[in-house]
Amino acid sequence: MHILGIDIGGSGVKAGVVDVDKGCLVGERLRIPTPVPATPEAVQAAVVSLVREFSWKDAVGCGFPGVIHDGRAMTAANIDPAWVGADVAGLFADATGCSFHVLNDADAAGIAEMRFGAGRGRLGVVLLVTVGTGLGSALFSDAVLVPNTEFGHILVRGKVAERYASGAVREQEHLSWSKWGKRFNRYLQRMEELVWPDLFIIGGGASKKHERFFPQIDVQAEIVPAQLRNEAGIIGAALSAA
Repeated sequence: MHILGIDIGGSGVKAGVVDVDKGCLVGERLRIPTPVPATPEAVQAAVVSLVREFSWKDAVGCGFPGVIHDGRAMTAANIDPAWVGADVAGLFADATGCSFHVLNDADAAGIAEMRFGAGRGRLGVVLLVTVGTGLGSALFSDAVLVPNTEFGHILVRGKVAERYASGAVREQEHLSWSKWGKRFNRYLQRMEELVWPDLFIIGGGASKKHERFFPQIDVQAEIVPAQLRNEAGIIGAALSAA
């Protein structure tokens, strides 16, 4: 079965057709910059353009940067606050003629990693952390998702975590990987105090450079890089729609 997956992030909107039985993309992945400002109308237009690029007419899975309840955004992270309360699934469906299944973007990445990536076959408590414009989280207990955790918004040393240890902060403050790794370690230690995971999976763009900051990490849980990397959100969104 092939399903179109779309991953809406703070800096880019990515899409690809996914073979949901194999957990991989079929053909090329397309990416366009997230509109600035990322209003509902602007992001809707970006999604429409991607759907048209793939000439897609069937179901679509979509990861969205915020808490999602029944297709509706309850929060909006790193996009325009006008999204709060919006019927995300309805807006995209009306504009494209496709049925949309929408979920939190980090949850989508976590679903993919648990099914086909670094969390495959793992039981116990697994916490995926995506490092990008913000910090996303996906929590699993015996491979069952606890949705919409949004642990990127906890406080670490008096700051919201994603304003202290995200990938965007590393770039904005020109931090070395070593210095940033120490900040990220404090965040993971705080998460360990809260949920005591057996396994941390580190995803997002930083997973490609994990060897540069993993030496700074000192937690009791096992820690591994994500395997599906930047494709995880697309694959997981498609899996959720399947």
